[in-house]
Amino acid sequence: MLIFYNLIQLTFLILSLPFLLALVLLTPRYRLRTWQRLGFGLRALVESKRKGARKTIWVHGLSVGEVTSALPLVSGIRNRFPDAFLVFSAATRSGAQVAGQLMADHIDLFIPFPLDILPVTASFIRLIRPDLFILVETDFWPNFLTCLQRHNIPAMLVNGRISHQSMASYRRFSFFFKPIFCTFRHLCMQTETDRVNMIDLGVPDGRVHTLGNLKLDTPLITGNTQPQAAHETPIALPDNSLLLVAGSTHKGEEEIILAVYVRLRATYPHLFLIIAPRDISRGKEIQRLAAAKGITGICRSEGNKRYQKLLILDTIGELANCYRFADIAFIGGSLPPLGGHNPIEPAVMGAPVLFGPHMEDFAEISQDLLTAGGAKRVGGEESLFQAAGIWLADARLRQDAGLAALRCIEKQQGVIERHLQLIHTLL
Repeated sequence: MLIFYNLIQLTFLILSLPFLLALVLLTPRYRLRTWQRLGFGLRALVESKRKGARKTIWVHGLSVGEVTSALPLVSGIRNRFPDAFLVFSAATRSGAQVAGQLMADHIDLFIPFPLDILPVTASFIRLIRPDLFILVETDFWPNFLTCLQRHNIPAMLVNGRISHQSMASYRRFSFFFKPIFCTFRHLCMQTETDRVNMIDLGVPDGRVHTLGNLKLDTPLITGNTQPQAAHETPIALPDNSLLLVAGSTHKGEEEIILAVYVRLRATYPHLFLIIAPRDISRGKEIQRLAAAKGITGICRSEGNKRYQKLLILDTIGELANCYRFADIAFIGGSLPPLGGHNPIEPAVMGAPVLFGPHMEDFAEISQDLLTAGGAKRVGGEESLFQAAGIWLADARLRQDAGLAALRCIEKQQGVIERHLQLIHTLL
């Protein structure tokens, strides 16, 4: 499999080299990161940061979502192994930016993740000399993982999950993915369903564990153990406003949310709306949709202005903090059949949660929240209007639901400790 993979890669590089060189040289955002991902300057960077002979732990997250998921674990690793040389990498520029903001106090060295070209991956591993590599959620690269295995460096997958769509792909191309998954010493999955799926793909049972979602332990590092904590809001909201936060929304959902918002404001004129699209480049598009309904919306990228009705959060890394102040949270990707997004972030902040019928990618935690009374499932505009209206009409009912969501998460905490115990066995 690996020979076939590298033959295809080599053929592609030879045929497309002129185009790739032109793209890298002429595009500023690719220019520096590409050289860094090829390893230029890495030796000097590592030598300037590494002090003495210490255990080296390398943690990698693909992009923003994986970086934010990794934060509780990185904090836990730093506390448990204070003398370790802790390296963090991200594959995307936005992921690297968020990692720099969130993890500066915990990490010794930030690097871009290497391109999966055999000599490049070998060079990175030789220079960094990790004693343990931890991959957060996804970003499986055959050359890199195989190189770790050949050097007897343990690799550990954390926060693993398998969506329905991914499972179908993994089964169809099992000849490719099974050897990749088997390079891991341990695969720590979010749910029991994820664990069973991984075993069904051919990974030995003893390597696969159900340890939970890292974000369940977010309050342990934020210090937020009560809903609606009294902190200054990160944005300038109107006084005495109620806040509805619609997070990680997709095309087709914003029209429904905006229609519901117009109807709710007729009864609750102090209701304020934040829409955080999953694709932050859609900010202006959502602004136009709002204008068509008579709503003036301002994009967060335009600056910290005094917002009156609608804020479109077209920036990275601020959604979780907005959930902290939400009176109600809606989880995007759940009205259309997209599998939904993670409801833990608002629930852990004590916000009652609404989501659509399609939460397949987070089926277990969403069902737990429903059972606990911290969430409601809606089917479309009318049921979203009714559910939000009930909570807005009764502050006590709304707060009880938010507290139920928080307590549901608290019952499942301890995820970081379980991971740290397993990490200790590998060092």
